[in-house]
Amino acid sequence: MQHFKTKIEHFQIYIYFSALILAIVIGLNFPSISGILETFVAIFIAILMFSMFSQIPFFELQKHVLNLKYVTALIIANFVILPIFVYILITLFNINESALLIGLFLVLLTPCIDYVIVFTALGKGDAQYMLISTPILFVLQILLLPLYLTLFLDKSVLAIIDIAPFIQSFFTFIVTPLLLALILQLLSKKYYVMSQALKGTSWLPELFMSLVLFSVVGSQINKIANDLSIVVKVAPIYIIFMLIAPFIGYLTGKLFNLQPPILRTLAFSTSTRNALVVLPLALSLPDRWITIATTVIITQTLIELLGELFYIKVIPWLIK
Repeated sequence: MQHFKTKIEHFQIYIYFSALILAIVIGLNFPSISGILETFVAIFIAILMFSMFSQIPFFELQKHVLNLKYVTALIIANFVILPIFVYILITLFNINESALLIGLFLVLLTPCIDYVIVFTALGKGDAQYMLISTPILFVLQILLLPLYLTLFLDKSVLAIIDIAPFIQSFFTFIVTPLLLALILQLLSKKYYVMSQALKGTSWLPELFMSLVLFSVVGSQINKIANDLSIVVKVAPIYIIFMLIAPFIGYLTGKLFNLQPPILRTLAFSTSTRNALVVLPLALSLPDRWITIATTVIITQTLIELLGELFYIKVIPWLIK
């Protein structure tokens, strides 16, 4: 069974692409299904978040000695240099629409905490370092995202956003799954049944990532198809981001004289974003912005998955 699970993890990027293609085909050809799929989005996201949080070793961090230089480089690259780069990049493209800006900042300012671990391993980085880094990345992005939005968005845009749905989504899709995952991890140390349940959750992320992608794209594809101008506007931003972001991680690591596997890990971290974690926040925006913001985020996921296929071949070749 473990061998089968390893195969699933290894080929997950192709599984996600299959889910996306199937969602596009069904969504475009059977519009009546989109409403049904939309009702499952929240359920799938909640389960996905719980399963992902369950895999993050929150209570194991103190047992592992992370290279202090690596942690410093990780934080500087993801939360200092990259936000400045993202702000400059979006400004250069003169994006003015509020929903576009919110979607772009949500997805580009949050480093990935899930499938980046597998891509790091495939790209000959240090997957163990990446795994242990996930609690640090998660906590910092949750703390700093409101600050970034306050700094980068116009006050008039912030005034329109109703904070209540944001808070509700945050508690529903992040806090509650996180608490349940923490409780499960604690109980797994005392009870065999809970230990087995925790092991069982390791089978869920790839499945529910696929279901989330399928339900979101399948329910939104008709709206996206009616306004492809959104995709056209943001796709060049994502392509430039994916070309430059790995070098931000790499060069930051070089400043600290880190070894090639760690440099590759930093390159994957700075270039892989947290689309599905911030998706619930986009779904809590005012109705007139939801489709635009979700389109922006899903477009990033599509381009990123293609980029990862490129990364796992090129990054080990460039960083030796």
